[in-house]
Amino acid sequence: MAKTVNVWIDGHHLEVPETMTIIEAADQYGINIPRLCYHPDLPPTANCGVCVVELAGSPTPKRACCTPVAEGMKIITNSKKLRAYRKTLVEMILSNHEVVCPTCAANNKCELQSLANNLGVDPEALPNILEKKPVDLSSPSIIRDVNKCIACGRCVTVCNEVQTVYALTFSDRGIDAHIDTAFSNGMASSPCVNCGQCTVYCPTGALRERSEIDEVWEAILDPEKHVVVQEAPAIRVSLAEEFGMELGTVTAKKMYAALRKIGFDAIMDTNFTADLTIMEEGTEVVNKLKAGEKRPTITSCSPGWIKFMETYYPDLADCVSTAKSPMSMFGVLSKTYYAQEQGIDPAKIVSVAVMPCTAKKFEARRPELRDSGYQDTDYVLTTREFIRMIKEAGIDFKSIKEEDADEGMSFYTGAGTIFGATGGVMEAAIRSAYTLVTGEELEAIDVTAVRGLKGTKEATIPIPGFGDLKVAVAHGLSNARVLMDAIREGLNTTGESPWHFIEVMACPGGCVGGGGQPYGNNMAMRARRGEGLYEEDRKLTYRKSHHNPEVKRIYERFLGEPNSPLAHKLLHTHYFERSVNTGKVVKEATHKHH
Repeated sequence: MAKTVNVWIDGHHLEVPETMTIIEAADQYGINIPRLCYHPDLPPTANCGVCVVELAGSPTPKRACCTPVAEGMKIITNSKKLRAYRKTLVEMILSNHEVVCPTCAANNKCELQSLANNLGVDPEALPNILEKKPVDLSSPSIIRDVNKCIACGRCVTVCNEVQTVYALTFSDRGIDAHIDTAFSNGMASSPCVNCGQCTVYCPTGALRERSEIDEVWEAILDPEKHVVVQEAPAIRVSLAEEFGMELGTVTAKKMYAALRKIGFDAIMDTNFTADLTIMEEGTEVVNKLKAGEKRPTITSCSPGWIKFMETYYPDLADCVSTAKSPMSMFGVLSKTYYAQEQGIDPAKIVSVAVMPCTAKKFEARRPELRDSGYQDTDYVLTTREFIRMIKEAGIDFKSIKEEDADEGMSFYTGAGTIFGATGGVMEAAIRSAYTLVTGEELEAIDVTAVRGLKGTKEATIPIPGFGDLKVAVAHGLSNARVLMDAIREGLNTTGESPWHFIEVMACPGGCVGGGGQPYGNNMAMRARRGEGLYEEDRKLTYRKSHHNPEVKRIYERFLGEPNSPLAHKLLHTHYFERSVNTGKVVKEATHKHH
């Protein structure tokens, strides 16, 4: 346990660990120090200077985000001098900032806007020295608007240290310092994996998703189109906080009602295809185990992780499950199975996905995902875009009466819903893989060893007739590197992997922390969302994917059985090797298992 020290903040005596910074100590005791570049999830960059405080005995203010506490320290967080200093800093930032708050995607969520209001800064009274630069529209997922960038460095930190993707960097020095991609080639020509963590941590909306709201409204309002919508597990647990409800509340039936009121023709659920994914991916794992295969199976649900693998670990592509993500499975089935069952021309079907993930926009545009004969998923809306549509439609989400989804591809089990939390895919797979191997039901289905926010997690599951199933989980791509390096080393030295089955989610916390989730979230909020999904899992009658009656029906009426030829044609895919410098496809990756 860390040694504690005595400090005084604004006259309040506090006893805090000596490992803390001033801002951490203040936050722990509910004392607010204004900040802009600082975020509790990230290492401090000390770029903005807004968090300055006065220390007794120090002639100059100190930055609270990077100054450690010390015994006897007396700290002042609010004085005439500090207010003037902070106000001047914010005025300087705003003078070189495109102030278009009413039309900005981050309006009312912008930390700069909030800070300026709190300090009484009037942007209209300031000189404008901004030299406007082109907006980077090259990426299918993320828009980078340098005119709104304040060079706080959060995006660089999360991209390089948390995700280890290295798509963003600081360029130039001094007054000319700015954030850019390598050689200013744009996001699409960088190793960006489209995870969108930069958009979540950006305080001003300089990084945001490429919106497809207008295209979706156009489809909804076209009487010739039949618009089908699916919603990822994490959506139902992240809407509540935006509409004044308790954080972590599951709002599935309110979500369905809102989608129906917006005008979608068929309201289904990605959780259904999450259960289907378990059947396809689980069967793939079991077949490899029975064959004595030494190479592991790695999950394939996270598109940011898939592009990361294609860029940095293409030699392990044959270890990655060929099963498509739940979103892409739904997309292809909406224009095959659903179209057939409903007697609708698939050319008239528009398949829309509501996802917590900016990378899903990239996934939907992958050219190989057209096994229906059309683009399988037409449009992807992030949680933020869906929230904007709810508000555009004038829906009182908190008070709207609950409704059920439409039948066909919407029923889901607890295994499907926990896909949204890190470790959830692994836990769901174990629940069914046990039965697929032994023919018996797993009784202790709460696999708590793979839950929680530890960066990497391991578990050993004894399976009669097989032995010990060794599994591992990683969330956040820097943690994924740890597992991938261990797998690569094991295969290169002993020919075996340390684990049989591995789950990787690109975003810290899993999909509940996706790049398309509401602005202003942190790891603590992601944990609460995950708890909400586990709570729903506990309450559902069916908690194992192989018990889902709609999944059983689709195999009986359409697919045949898991991993059947038709299932492989529609529900499985292949991967590519990409350039580390540009993220562009170099060649198709080698696949040994299909």
